[in-house]
Amino acid sequence: MSLCILSGAKLTTIAISLFTLSWTHSVEKIEWQENWRINKSNLEIVEARIKGSGAGMDPPENAVLKNGWYVYKPQIGQIKELNLSTSNTDLVNWKICFSGNCTVLENNNQKPIKIYACE
Repeated sequence: MSLCILSGAKLTTIAISLFTLSWTHSVEKIEWQENWRINKSNLEIVEARIKGSGAGMDPPENAVLKNGWYVYKPQIGQIKELNLSTSNTDLVNWKICFSGNCTVLENNNQKPIKIYACE
């Protein structure tokens, strides 16, 4: 299984089946994380975590507080791709982690970064 990351004209392919996306909310400065897996040709969220709460970003009712993180399982089905918006703030935009390593995804001048399972 492989993950494709399309940022502008640059396509990166990574041979993985599990990955974590993380980012910091641009207003509240609170970290979010999501664990994803590739399931055939789809993406499936396994778990999500929020480091705190703030205006308009309360954890869902089924979230459990563990070690300072609100942990929950989002109730969405499998999807074909993720479209990640970028920001022109001084915050780190999106970070992807797999196999114990993390990489910051480059800011794509307000154009979405597309993440999907490679065929």
